[in-house]
Amino acid sequence: MAGSGRAELVDHESPEPGPGEVRLDVLAAGVCHSDLAVLAGGVSRAWALPFTLGHEICGRVAVLGSDVEGVDVGDQVVVHAPYGCGRCRRCERGQTNYCDDRDRLPAAGIGLGVDGGMADSVVVGAERLVSASGVDPVVAATLTDAGLTSFHAIEGCRDLLTEPDAVVVVIGVGGLGHLAIGILRACYGVQVVAVDTRDAALELAGECGADVAVGPGGAAAAVTAVAGGRGADVVFDFAGAQSSLELATAVLRTAGELVVVGSGGGVLRVAKPGVLPAGIRLRLPFWGSRTELSGVVELARQGALRPRTTTFPLTEADRAFAELRDGKLVGRAVLVPR
Repeated sequence: MAGSGRAELVDHESPEPGPGEVRLDVLAAGVCHSDLAVLAGGVSRAWALPFTLGHEICGRVAVLGSDVEGVDVGDQVVVHAPYGCGRCRRCERGQTNYCDDRDRLPAAGIGLGVDGGMADSVVVGAERLVSASGVDPVVAATLTDAGLTSFHAIEGCRDLLTEPDAVVVVIGVGGLGHLAIGILRACYGVQVVAVDTRDAALELAGECGADVAVGPGGAAAAVTAVAGGRGADVVFDFAGAQSSLELATAVLRTAGELVVVGSGGGVLRVAKPGVLPAGIRLRLPFWGSRTELSGVVELARQGALRPRTTTFPLTEADRAFAELRDGKLVGRAVLVPR
């Protein structure tokens, strides 16, 4: 349960699904930096405390509520967790991540304001479910945020990624960054320069398909060499710290795109004229759509996307949080209730 900046394991009766809902037996639940932000007190005043963490969920359908169609007991599924009003045009298209009423909603998503999947079972709306049959549940859980957010960030600059000899920089090879490299390698013929401060993360970047993996001090020279001096067409910053933003703008090509995914507290000064290259585009993507989640799951089902995971029993959630907070994890941490 999340509340007051701490988490504790508690016992509850299994929830019962209402109309249009299902109860899932949770098979795996990913651990995210967003969970750490909640535990550190980063909770919206609109969120009712306490609630159960866990927005990366893979489960097996256990009980159907009334009026549920298209899903059967025993199906293995993942959950599209972003909250939305359900009424605006974006929600109707499955883009609850960009709901027009997002700032006024009681939660950011399942496990972020309302009960989530760090539990033995969870009740969710059937409209949120995406089939994950044939995918390892631990892998599938990571796809619902780490995979989905990366996929959405990448798809938003498809036009630049399909340019001949496109060069991409991925800053931060963590839970999201290593999946972004895998998606880029599976879907686009780009050259990837990965940047991280940790040797283990750079090794993982190479395993995921990065052409070059370097520390921040060698990044500018690496991009110059790979791009022939012109800079990177796209930079994905999965750190969002001040140092990473400064590096991102330094290696970005004229009329390139900077995609800031991480929330590390960095500040980018936008001015004209200023330090930013002329003609660039700046995006701040958030999560992704249900349709995109289906696309990520299909990549994993085909074997084109292989997340690096470390599993923990649900009873050792605090250890998973601590190792993530201390930067000891490479890839994604996943809690396994059973």
